[in-house]
Amino acid sequence: MIYGSGEYTYELVEHWAKLPEGESFIDVVGISIDGDDKVYVFNRSKRPMIVFDRSGNELASWGEGLFKRPHGSLMTTDGYIFLTDDYSHVVYKFDKQGNLFMTIGNKDQPSDTGHRWGLDIFERISSIKRSAEPFNMPTGVAISSAGDVFVSDGYGNARVHKFSADGRLILSWGDPGPGQGQFRLPHNIWIDKEDRVWIADRENSRVQIFDTEGKFLEQWTDLIRPTHVFIDDDNTVYISELCRRISIFTIDGKLLARWGNEAHKLDAPLLVGPHVIAVDSRGDLYVGEVATAFGKVDRGAMTIQKFARK
Repeated sequence: MIYGSGEYTYELVEHWAKLPEGESFIDVVGISIDGDDKVYVFNRSKRPMIVFDRSGNELASWGEGLFKRPHGSLMTTDGYIFLTDDYSHVVYKFDKQGNLFMTIGNKDQPSDTGHRWGLDIFERISSIKRSAEPFNMPTGVAISSAGDVFVSDGYGNARVHKFSADGRLILSWGDPGPGQGQFRLPHNIWIDKEDRVWIADRENSRVQIFDTEGKFLEQWTDLIRPTHVFIDDDNTVYISELCRRISIFTIDGKLLARWGNEAHKLDAPLLVGPHVIAVDSRGDLYVGEVATAFGKVDRGAMTIQKFARK
């Protein structure tokens, strides 16, 4: 089927990821694409990192036994991968072969925000009484042009943290709430060419934009529970939304294309829980979903879907 509109029209690539028979991603939480268009799929199966070529053929896998619960990923321009483990309350830096180079945070030691586990998502967010130091269930990573590391600290905190390249904390900002500079689940993070910091403020149904010192610049609100922001080399903004849709904007916020489950039957939806979005060098789009955690369904290899740009 064909999705999108105008210059941003795509065709779904059926059964793109070629997993071994009987395997499932469970949830796809991070997608990183390197300069050769190899796709690094961070997922919640027994093989947390699986690498594919652009045709969906498996090339490698690693990470077995290293993570309590994978959440977000970032590929740097020099070929490293930052990965967040929200249950362990840490951020890891690996090379593309899975060798660990750095850990940021205190493993298994969440900061004290008042966050209470075991409730539904809205009650858990309401239980966060104060912001705190890193981390309480970190969600995403971005790198500025100066090489500083920014982390959205979201499920159990309401902050963004800025670190030096060697992992030293420089500053933090954010508090729980709906106001400017406040967050209800800062779910992921992106830094654009102008070093503006974009935060998918999921449960406030908006994206907030800051400078690298934490100064609020603007917000976008034509969104429903945004989970991830990706900005390509042409400054086109791609946003996945947990409401089961994908939105594409200009850098100034003009909507270019949007699609979800409109053309699908309820028992065979296109999307069940978009969590991450990424674009390769040819403009093809990849969407990973929390199909099991949010959609309560195991989609197997279809937990990541590829949309080829026409």
